[in-house]
Amino acid sequence: MNAAGKIKSIGVASGLAVFVAASLIVLVAAEQNPPEVSLKAGPIDPAVIAPAEQLSKAFTMVADHVKPAVVSVYSEKNITVTQPEFPFGDDFLRQFFGGQFQQAPQPREFHGHQRGMGSGMILDKEGHILTNYHVVRDVDDVKVRLADKRTFEAEVVGTDPKTDVAVIRIKGHVPSDLPTVTLGDSDALHVGDLVLAIGAPFGFLQTVTSGIISATGRSDVGIADYEDYLQTDAAINPGNSGGPLVDMRGEVVGMNSAIATSDGQFGGVGFAIPSNMIKTMLPRLIKGEKIIRGQLGVMIQEMTGDLAKQFGLSEAKGVLISQVNKDSPAEKAGIKVGDVIVHYDGSDVTGVRQLRNLVANTLPGTKVKIEVLRNGKEATLTATIGNQSGETARAPSEAGASLLSKLGLTVQTLTPDLAKQLGVEVEKGVAITDMNESGLASLAGLQKGDVIVEADRQPVASVDDLEQALARAKNKDQVLLRVTRPGGSLFVVLQMK
Repeated sequence: MNAAGKIKSIGVASGLAVFVAASLIVLVAAEQNPPEVSLKAGPIDPAVIAPAEQLSKAFTMVADHVKPAVVSVYSEKNITVTQPEFPFGDDFLRQFFGGQFQQAPQPREFHGHQRGMGSGMILDKEGHILTNYHVVRDVDDVKVRLADKRTFEAEVVGTDPKTDVAVIRIKGHVPSDLPTVTLGDSDALHVGDLVLAIGAPFGFLQTVTSGIISATGRSDVGIADYEDYLQTDAAINPGNSGGPLVDMRGEVVGMNSAIATSDGQFGGVGFAIPSNMIKTMLPRLIKGEKIIRGQLGVMIQEMTGDLAKQFGLSEAKGVLISQVNKDSPAEKAGIKVGDVIVHYDGSDVTGVRQLRNLVANTLPGTKVKIEVLRNGKEATLTATIGNQSGETARAPSEAGASLLSKLGLTVQTLTPDLAKQLGVEVEKGVAITDMNESGLASLAGLQKGDVIVEADRQPVASVDDLEQALARAKNKDQVLLRVTRPGGSLFVVLQMK
């Protein structure tokens, strides 16, 4: 530090010392003549606190109304663990102790129990209890503890893994005095509505937390196959799963199921399955029947800005049809590859998962109106929804579609043997046999083993067809490809420059 800097620092220190000394003198004088201070708080204006008192009473009344019907669910699974006699194995022992360990030691079995805990809510006087599927999945024994501390053996009667919903029932004699919950209308909820979450977080029974509805229609959480979650900031933690999310009418509007967290504890974002989704399944779950879902028979993908331009749309809206299954309800209704579904049975279509939920929740045999955009023009079609069987293929994703540019591909005309090897069910096309994994083609979402069946909306049956279609493309900057892979078909916008 230079001299000027030192002086400046010293000057500041000296000034600070003078200020401190002066402050001490003032404090001493103040102690000798202390001001009169009243420690008594003034009266609380009842009119000011009346709204808070009313809200507090409302919370209390709702909690008291619902808590008796909330149960704790205890599960137990018998497990067997097999371990070798020696932890390092016989090869290790032979190396150090010689031939006396010529025979491998016999493995040992250890038997134990894996225990879990969640929450639930009593649905009816017959002892049916609603909870999450993951609370009772693959367990051997289930017990429920009521709010009044009575404990009962229970059995699983109906499950739907695709939505993480399960119904269990009290075994044997069912008490006649069981309290029950009322399932409300989750569609009537608005963001900002007050709610309570009730359950047993970390094993603390009959815990009540409060919050609001933070969002509705969360279908992109990635927890279950069919999602339409309510999001809430009411505290939810391990042990809350299966417990009710309650509105201020005392009605159950959701079942608490998951949290967004990096450490396993609540971070302000919780998710609940809406009551209306649950109500549609309950009659079949209580009977132990499998849930029947509607099926349209298409492969769909999200609409992007680049795809919207290719299909003549002014904005990226709706869901794009990339495959129509043969003899499916969609094919019979006249839906075609390249159609964009914008309305389904009166509902605006906003995304892939939302449309899947709408179709799945439609009773098979129901006729629905489907509005599509085809070549920039609107068309209304009528489809009779089919019955979903087996697993539904997930819509393929289009990774990095906006960054596509050069191909960087090695291709080959598809042959029957090659199609069988690649596991695709198409007879004509051009197979991608090699590609630069670090090149822009990879960013396009194209993969080794993909079969290009269309280029610039023209069918391609050979390498020559593909080359000509790319050369004569109407848009030299972008070319639309349709490719087939074992998981289904999808469109890819290829950026040529």
